[in-house]
Amino acid sequence: MSDETESIYKSIKYWAEDDKPREKMLIKGASALSDAELLAILISTGTKKESAVDLAKHLMSLAGNNLIELGKMSVKDLQKVKGIGVAKAVSISAALELSRRRRSQEPLERKKIGSSRDAYEIFAPLLSELDHEQFWVLCLNRSNKIISKTCLSIGGISGTVADTRLILRYALDNLASGIILCHNHPSGNLNASDADNRLTENVKQAARYMDIFLFDHIIVTEGGYYSYADAGKL
Repeated sequence: MSDETESIYKSIKYWAEDDKPREKMLIKGASALSDAELLAILISTGTKKESAVDLAKHLMSLAGNNLIELGKMSVKDLQKVKGIGVAKAVSISAALELSRRRRSQEPLERKKIGSSRDAYEIFAPLLSELDHEQFWVLCLNRSNKIISKTCLSIGGISGTVADTRLILRYALDNLASGIILCHNHPSGNLNASDADNRLTENVKQAARYMDIFLFDHIIVTEGGYYSYADAGKL
């Protein structure tokens, strides 16, 4: 159990009744909450006699315990439950409208990485013309599609320091199945240094224990790139 989660557990007894759904969501995730509990988070506060969860249950009952029917209710309809004022009704209505819009949209197509060239084209605009070194990590899902990318360290003209633990923490936080490392050489030298080799091997071995695959380590210069994968060093 993380220190943060343990701290949440210890503070449960101090939480107000209206905050309990939030506490449950923080610990167990949104999927563990009932419809009424999720609705209670939007309602936020109850009345002197009833909690936010009680008010949410009244609303769900008014809608026949059906979220689709709840979504059809107007701001005025929502206010039929005592304790649901204009502000609460508008918040609920706005959340339901966002849900409708979400269902009507297509997910963004994530770029798929199929070669070192694909990775290079992602990083070249970011790194090729810099006068100092930066170290980046690209996270991929099981289909080799990009989840996210970030700069983990910024150095000087001659180098930058990358921490294996920070690299893997970022990968784990983003639920990555694979990662690609990338840094630049402002000098234009495309040869990997001993430090580059050590870091690559350390990340490869450590990632393996976490079921994360190191696909490549790219070194970018203004004139081109070097790929550990293409060089057969992974």
